[in-house]
Amino acid sequence: QVQLVESGGGLVQAGGSLRVSCAASGSIFSIGSMGWYRQAPGKQRDLVATITSGGSTNYVDSVKGRFTISRDNAKNTVYLQMNSLKPEDTAVYYCKADWVVTTTRTYLERWGQGTLVTVSS
Repeated sequence: QVQLVESGGGLVQAGGSLRVSCAASGSIFSIGSMGWYRQAPGKQRDLVATITSGGSTNYVDSVKGRFTISRDNAKNTVYLQMNSLKPEDTAVYYCKADWVVTTTRTYLERWGQGTLVTVSS
């Protein structure tokens, strides 16, 4: 079994900062690209940022310069540092592992359960 568990969401005022984390656990051999997505109320789930196993990153235009994705491969954890938050950043934030190789060499795609980030104006 492989699970992704997010943490760190909460309520913050506009202009503030928050860091969310996503830890993978289970019978993991390696993890490929990981990413953060978000889903605002009544809207579809959209990509926010991705990071490869080698550390290459990509961001959606609306968060460039404000959000930073990083990962600690030794801890199987990915982070999203969010600065200069805006009310429109309010959403449930989900992490995703594009592929997880288990110790039995099975390839899995995994999503976390989501963590709510609310930015007040």
